Amino acid sequence: QVQLVESGGGLVQAGGSLRLSCAASGIIFSINTMGWYRQAPGKQRELVAAMSSGGTTTYADSVKGRFTISRANAKNTVHLHMNSLKPEDTAVYYCNADIVTTTVREYWGEGTLVTVSS
Repeated sequence: QVQLVESGGGLVQAGGSLRLSCAASGIIFSINTMGWYRQAPGKQRELVAAMSSGGTTTYADSVKGRFTISRANAKNTVHLHMNSLKPEDTAVYYCNADIVTTTVREYWGEGTLVTVSS
């Protein structure tokens, strides 16, 4: 059974940095796009950053220049390096991946909370 497990969330002061990690486990043939979404209280889930298997990246305008996504394809992992954090970055961050097993489907992690204090 395929799972996505996130780590690295926590409490940080404004201006600080955090690194989120997500590892996919199970019987996996390949992974297409991997990325991060976030959901703040009372708001819809939104894309933060994503990276294709070929290395093409997409970022939300609100995080460009502050966040960097990276992947280690051989390890089926994705990281989100977050710098210059702002209180408005406070949210639950979810790992997302399109994973090829016997089929192709989208998987979600359970989420990790990031809290940025002012």
